[in-house]
Amino acid sequence: YFFFLFSGLIGRSWAMVFAAGGFKVKLHDIAQQQLTSALEDIRKQMKEMEKSGFLKGSASAEQQFALISVCTDLKAAVEGATFIQECTPENLELKKKIFGQLDLIVDDNVILSSSTSCLLPSKLFTGLKHVKQCIVSHPVNPPYFVPLVEIVPHPETDPSTTERTYALMKKIGQSPVKLNREIEGFVLNRLQYAVISEAWRLVGEGVISPTDLDLVMSDGLGLRYAFIGPLETMHLNAEGIANYCERYSEGMRLVLNTFGPVPEFSGEIVQKVNQAMSEKIPVVPKALDARRKWRDDCLSGLAKLKSQMKSN
Repeated sequence: YFFFLFSGLIGRSWAMVFAAGGFKVKLHDIAQQQLTSALEDIRKQMKEMEKSGFLKGSASAEQQFALISVCTDLKAAVEGATFIQECTPENLELKKKIFGQLDLIVDDNVILSSSTSCLLPSKLFTGLKHVKQCIVSHPVNPPYFVPLVEIVPHPETDPSTTERTYALMKKIGQSPVKLNREIEGFVLNRLQYAVISEAWRLVGEGVISPTDLDLVMSDGLGLRYAFIGPLETMHLNAEGIANYCERYSEGMRLVLNTFGPVPEFSGEIVQKVNQAMSEKIPVVPKALDARRKWRDDCLSGLAKLKSQMKSN
C-alpha cells in the first residue's frame, strides 16, 4: 500500500488519486484532528465528484474511501508501505528532518518520494542511508485534475527507483515525465516562470492590460497547449521542425533579443496587476474559493474531454 506523509491539500489529493487507482492508502499526520478533517474532506469531495460524474477510477466513492486509513504514529504508519510520498510544507529543514526519520525506519525496498515543487533532490536526500531509493515526484496542483508528475532523481538514485516510480504513476492514471538530472525549478516551473516573466514585462511596459494578457493565454496559446506542447506546435505549424527553424528562426531571434531583464516582481506593477485581478476576483476567502472551485470544475471537464479524445 501507499503512505502519504501529512494530510494537507496535496496529501489529500494524492491519497484520492491512489485510491482511485485501487491502492490502499495510509495518511499520516502528527495531529489526529488534522487527519479527521482530512478524511471528512476527502469523503465529501469523492461524493460530490461521483454525483457530477468526475470521480476517477472504476470503483464507487464509498469503495475508494474505504481504501484510505489514517495513523498518527510514524513507525506504525510506515509498516508494510511500498511507496512513501512526503507532502509537508516547502521547508528544506522540515523535509530533511522527516527524511532523516524515515531513513532510520524503512527497509531497502520502499521508495521515498517527495512532492517538493522546487527543492533539489541533492539538497533533500544527500547523506541518507537509503539515498538510492529517494526521488522527487512533483505533482501539479491539484494532482487529481492535472495529471503531470515530474520525476526528478538524486545523482545517486538507483535507475530502478526511477522506473518503478514512473510505472506506478502511469498505473494510477497520472502523466509522469522523467528528468535526466536535477535543475533549479525542474521543467514545469521553468516554463511557467518564462511565461510569467514576459507577461509581467508586457503589462509593466503598458503594452497590454493584465486582464487582456490573461486572455492571450486562456483563449489563445493555452487552448493549443492543452493538447500539444510547444515543440509539436512548431512541427505542425510548418513542414516539420527543420522547416519551421528555416522559416522562423530569424524572426524568433529578433523578438527574443528584445526581451528585458528578469523582473523584480515588486513596486508599481504589483499594484497595477493586483488592482486588475482584485476587480475580477476580490481577495477574500469566499471569492477566491469559489473561483478555485470553478477552476477545478473546468479542469475536471477538460480532463474528461482529453481522455475521451485519447480513446477515440
